[in-house]
Amino acid sequence: MVSRAWSLMRFLIKGSVAGVAVYLVYDQDLLGPSDKTQAALHKAEEVVPPAMYQFSQYVCEQTGLKMPQLPAPPKFNFHLRESWNSGIMTVMSALSVAPSKACEYSKEGWQYLKERAK
Repeated sequence: MVSRAWSLMRFLIKGSVAGVAVYLVYDQDLLGPSDKTQAALHKAEEVVPPAMYQFSQYVCEQTGLKMPQLPAPPKFNFHLRESWNSGIMTVMSALSVAPSKACEYSKEGWQYLKERAK
């Protein structure tokens, strides 16, 4: 009985985390135009490092541990629109050739089986 309750609890926790992630992506318009996504990425680059520093300071104060100063995060010249478009084009080209490749591979497999059956 306990294992069933634990399984249900794990499922509910995972479902909640997934639901919150989907809601945040929708709420921040990350599935919309890429200029909004780029703006959200820049906003995260500005907000996350100070938040991590404040959290580490809080942990140090609460636990009495000394944490070394982390180096500054590297700056990337990353164009989200270009990488997104290249990824989409790669996936779509793979999907477009999938039926012909499946037919080709099945013919090769059938020939192989015929040769082995002789």
